[in-house]
Amino acid sequence: MHNDYGYFEDEQLGQINDLRLWRRVAQFVRPQWRWVLLSVLLSSIITVTSLALPRIVQLAMDRHILSTQTDIEERLAGITALAGAFLIAILIGFIANFLQVLALEWAGQNAMHDMRQSLFSHVVELDLGFFHARPVGRLVTRLTNDIQNMHEMFTSVIVTLFNDGVRVVGILGILFWMNWSLALILSATFPVMVVITLWFGRLSRDAFREIRSRLAGINAYIQEAITGISIIQLFLRAGDTLARFRELNDRYFKATFTQIRIFAVFIPLIEVMNALALALIVWYGGGQILRDRMTLGELTAFIAYMRLFFQPLRELSQKYSIVQSAMASAERIFQILETQRTLALPEAPSRPGEVRGEIAFEGITFEYEPARPVLKELSFHVHPGETLAIVGATGSGKTTIINLLERFYDPGQGSIRLDGRDLRDLDLHWIREQIGLVMQDVFIIPGTIRENILLDRPVGGEELERIVQLSQLGEVVKELPEGLDTRIGEGAMDLSSGQKQLLAFARVLARDPRVLVLDEATANVDTETEMLIEQAIQSTLAHRTNIVIAHRLSTIRRADRILVMDHGRIAEQGTHESLMARQGLYYHLQTLQNGVV
Repeated sequence: MHNDYGYFEDEQLGQINDLRLWRRVAQFVRPQWRWVLLSVLLSSIITVTSLALPRIVQLAMDRHILSTQTDIEERLAGITALAGAFLIAILIGFIANFLQVLALEWAGQNAMHDMRQSLFSHVVELDLGFFHARPVGRLVTRLTNDIQNMHEMFTSVIVTLFNDGVRVVGILGILFWMNWSLALILSATFPVMVVITLWFGRLSRDAFREIRSRLAGINAYIQEAITGISIIQLFLRAGDTLARFRELNDRYFKATFTQIRIFAVFIPLIEVMNALALALIVWYGGGQILRDRMTLGELTAFIAYMRLFFQPLRELSQKYSIVQSAMASAERIFQILETQRTLALPEAPSRPGEVRGEIAFEGITFEYEPARPVLKELSFHVHPGETLAIVGATGSGKTTIINLLERFYDPGQGSIRLDGRDLRDLDLHWIREQIGLVMQDVFIIPGTIRENILLDRPVGGEELERIVQLSQLGEVVKELPEGLDTRIGEGAMDLSSGQKQLLAFARVLARDPRVLVLDEATANVDTETEMLIEQAIQSTLAHRTNIVIAHRLSTIRRADRILVMDHGRIAEQGTHESLMARQGLYYHLQTLQNGVV
């Protein structure tokens, strides 16, 4: 089922009778089995106390209120004793209910905590291609709404259904024990109830499919709109954005209202069946009383038990909706948990002790989409300690080279080697420790400057001070109110684009990788900040193998060699001077940028 604007939910919807899903859910619930068992035991107490109440009323009516065979004092004493038993049963049921809620919430919160932790831990380890194929809003829905749906089902439904099942069986046993002929009349309504319930289940399942799909679309659209709010305001697209959201919101509203209409039919039908059963019981039971075959207390108790019998059926709509929604959520959650890495990890990954920094791309062909290659039989070699610049028009494959070098993706053909070893044979975490990356967009974690530089690395105070000075971040830190302990990021102080770039260089120096990749690191900064960044780059590039993707001439001139990319192939390579003298593609790119010939 597809939504507008490219958002969609998977076609498969979790089924209530899907044993595979229930087994997966049980894996998270099993560690809480003691609390679940306690809830079941408390459920039995709740059921017994609730079923005892109509019986106590019957005894009071037949033996004391309507009886004329004993004196008034004796009857009053009997009523008082039964009233006390009634209150004790209510009190025991209340305490058992209270304890059951606590046990269920404790077990449910722990189970969902583990599920949320497992899901997030799995998601952050997935390959980059997984995130490129899915809107962020959908993943947020999995970690929030879907987990909450599972929690609601566990705490509100599972043990409650057990309560209702025991109660229904108990009521049927009591009714047949009290009056089997009247119980058979009540049982005549069961086939109709089964038909109504199956019909409701089919319609509500389709309604929930639509609701989950529409909600995921809304979440994804909100996330993209908030992320791009500056563009929306700059290009005066608020009206169009609002119109698109209104359409998504209206479709979600209509899907939800469809579900409400289904419930609006189902609940009155249950009430009609309840009223029909009551009428049959009063008609038949009243006749039995007139014939002295049944007491008024028995009929009263029978009616009370009948109402208790229909109560779970009246609540079935709500419970079914919770379970169906939770099963849909479970299907989505476990689809993500079952998503495997596309990158093949070696069984015995290698972690070389010494890294020289020699890089070789050998016959690399790569495509994000079938039959649309981004790189075509690309081969080049970077010597240890060499600085290689890569330039080219947008779409020429520069960023893809970085993605392959960091092993976010594997090439379709060819191999990438670090010091002669294929990246596919090396430990993935080790690769990313050795190959540092400074990007144009710097991610800031909510925390202090110190925490953003170190990222939990054990670096001493003197070494940190040296890193701050080499990255040209010293003057910035001096101007901050609390120096390195100034909080930045969401909900705190923000840094300029240039200051973030300096922070990114400080991070790299703290990691001290043998290979460094700069991706448009000076693209969006002013001239003064660029001078600081240039000094930081000189400090950072020293004694490393470097690959620099940049458009600015000052950055490119520093390179020992320049590769010029064009449609996934190397069009030219050489030093800045030799390429300018050749007056080919590189010369054309530089003249376009600088406006000179």
